[in-house]
Amino acid sequence: MTGALAAAGARGSGRRIGPHCVARWLALTVVTALVAACATLGHLAFQEPAIALKEIAFTSIGLTGGTCDLVFDVWNPNAYRITSTRMEVGIDLEGSHFGDALLERPLDLSATAHSEVRVPVRFEWVGLGAGAKALLTKRAVAYAVTGRVLLDTPVGTETVVLKGTGNVPLTKLFK
Repeated sequence: MTGALAAAGARGSGRRIGPHCVARWLALTVVTALVAACATLGHLAFQEPAIALKEIAFTSIGLTGGTCDLVFDVWNPNAYRITSTRMEVGIDLEGSHFGDALLERPLDLSATAHSEVRVPVRFEWVGLGAGAKALLTKRAVAYAVTGRVLLDTPVGTETVVLKGTGNVPLTKLFK
């Protein structure tokens, strides 16, 4: 290969390219390829999605309890699409445990975009105390949410821990 490069160099300028020039050119090519690979991997580095409880939407209420959807806003800051394989959520309202949810259907989270995720929860009135009263009398309630989400990404499986508190609006059950 050195002879071919030397011949090419000799044709163009009339001088020969020495082995040191070929070694420098080869080293520069390798360094350039490594820098390009690192830049590509930098775009694949995983950043945790931001997950916030946006709303509690009641779907049914009965004498013993009911069902609702926890409506989450999920921001995927990554430059690639990720999918969830499992979402586990526990929620407390007004300091009382309200319910637990498990979502095992895949969720598709588009690159650098917000997605709305609805997680169904079944609850019982027994043991809700102040949380039950707040559900019936307030437009918003204090919540605490805990859990985890398992995500498939191009760089492997990642686990994101859910933990948050705040106030969340309730949708009107009867419109």
